[in-house]
Amino acid sequence: MNKNLLFSFLLIAFIGCKKAETPIIEISEVELNEDAGTFAEIGSYAVGGAGAAEITAFDPLSNRLFVVNNTEGNNRIEVIDFKNPAAMKSIGNIPLANYGGFVNSLSVHDGKLAAAIESTDKQANGKVVVFKTSDYSEIKVVTVGALPDMVTFSPDGKYILSANEGEPNDAYTVDPIGTVSIISVANNYAVSTLDFAAFASQKAALMTKGFRVFGPGKDFLKDIEPEYITISEDSKTAWVTLQENNAIAKINIDSKTVTDIFPLGFKDYNLDGNEIDPSDKDNVMLLGKWKLKGMYLPDAIAVLESAGTPYLFTANEGDAREYTGFSELQRIKDKSIILDPTAFPTASLLKKDEQLGRLNITTTLGDTDGDGDYDELYSFGARSFSVWNGNSGAQVYDSKNELDAKNINAGFYDDNRSDDKGVEPEGITIGSVGAKKLAFIGLERSDALAIYDVSNPSKPVFLQLLKTGDAPEGVLFITAKNSPTKRSLLLVSSEGDGQIKVYSPKTI
Repeated sequence: MNKNLLFSFLLIAFIGCKKAETPIIEISEVELNEDAGTFAEIGSYAVGGAGAAEITAFDPLSNRLFVVNNTEGNNRIEVIDFKNPAAMKSIGNIPLANYGGFVNSLSVHDGKLAAAIESTDKQANGKVVVFKTSDYSEIKVVTVGALPDMVTFSPDGKYILSANEGEPNDAYTVDPIGTVSIISVANNYAVSTLDFAAFASQKAALMTKGFRVFGPGKDFLKDIEPEYITISEDSKTAWVTLQENNAIAKINIDSKTVTDIFPLGFKDYNLDGNEIDPSDKDNVMLLGKWKLKGMYLPDAIAVLESAGTPYLFTANEGDAREYTGFSELQRIKDKSIILDPTAFPTASLLKKDEQLGRLNITTTLGDTDGDGDYDELYSFGARSFSVWNGNSGAQVYDSKNELDAKNINAGFYDDNRSDDKGVEPEGITIGSVGAKKLAFIGLERSDALAIYDVSNPSKPVFLQLLKTGDAPEGVLFITAKNSPTKRSLLLVSSEGDGQIKVYSPKTI
C-alpha cells in the first residue's frame, strides 16, 4: 500500500473515533496483510543454559512471556517483558520449589497461567498450579496424575487439561498409570482424572493395528503414557498423543470420557518417497530404500478444523524406553539381534556400520513367528509430520522424507543423528497468517523449523525452513490481533541453549 495513502487512512480513522483504541484496531487490520512465506528473525533472548526455555506461554493482557527454567539450581518460571520482541528483558520469576519438582509445561488464558509441575518423586501425583499473570499470585493448586507433562487451556477457557505421562522409575519397579486430568475452571477448579481402563479388553485388537503395550508385565494401564494434548475449537473434544504406545486417544470433555484410541500403524521405508539415511558412519547424507519400518510415536499434536472435519497434525519424534530395569533399544549390529536369513539374505552386509548396523530399533517387535530371530525391523519415529482424521484416526497425509531432504539441501542436517531419528520432529503448532493456515514444525536435531501452508490439510505445501537455537522444543504462534507489534509472531524456544527466538513475516 502507498505510504501516503496508508497515513491518510489512519488519520481519518483517528479523527473519526472517540476512543484511542480504535485507530490501533484499524492498524491491526491493515497490517494483517502479511506474506506467509517470509518469516525472519526479529529478536532473541537467552533465558539460561541447557534445560531453560523448553516451553513458553504468552499473555496478551500484560504482554508478558512466561518461560520454563529447569536449569541446575533453578525451579521456576521466568517472566519476560515482551512489549518489544526485539528487546526482550527479564522482569522477574515465579519460584516453584514449594510446589514440587520441575515445571514441564505452561498455558495462558484470560490473565491466568497454568503450570504443570511434577512431584519430587516423579512417580507420585503431580500438580497443576494456576497463577495470576498480573501479580503472579496463586489462584489454585490442583492435584493431577503422575508426571504431568503437558497442560493446556481449552479455547473457551472453561477447562484446563493435563497429560499425565506416568513414567516408571529407573529400576522399573514402580510404574504409575498414565492419565489425563480435566479441570473445570468455573467449578472451583474441580478435577476429574481419566484412565484408559475401558479399553483394556481391546488390548489384543489394538495391538494388531500398531498399538504398543510392551513394558515389563505388559500392563495395559501402566504402559499407557499420555504426552501432548490438542483441543477442538468448540472446547468439547480433546485428542492426546500416547507417544510410546504409537497412538492417539480421543476424549469427550463434557462427559469426561475417553471415547476412542487410534493406533497409528507403521511407516514403510522401502516405499518411494520414504527413503532415509540410516547410518551416521557412512560419511554421506544419502536417502535410500531399506527393508525397515518406522513407528510414528508422535510427540506434539495440533488440530485444524476444515469443512467440518478435525485434522490432527503430529510431530513424529519417536521415543524409546531406556531404563536400568528395562530397555527396548538396540543397534542392529549387536550380536543379540539375529536377522532371519529368509527375510534378510544379506544379513552380514546389513549389519555393517555404513548400512543398517548403527540404526537403533526396538527389541519388542519383529519376531513375527516366535523363533528368536527378527523377520521385521522397527525403528523409532517416522522422520516426518503426519495429518490424521480426528474422527476416524485414518492417515490423510505424511510428509514422507521431505523434512530430511529439505534440511540436507539447506546444510542443516546432522548426519550424526541418521542412526536414530533423522531431523527428529518434536514440536508443532498451527496458526493463521492472512487467509492461509500454516503449520510450524520444530526439528530438534537439525536445529531448524519448517513452515507449511496447510490451508488444504490433506495437501500441505512447504514454504520455508528457518534456523533456530539448539534443540528446539517449544513452538508458539501469536496472532497479529494479540501481538504487541500487531504482526504475526512465531516463538521458538530451545532446550539445548536456553534461547528464545522470535520471527515475523514481511508485510505486503
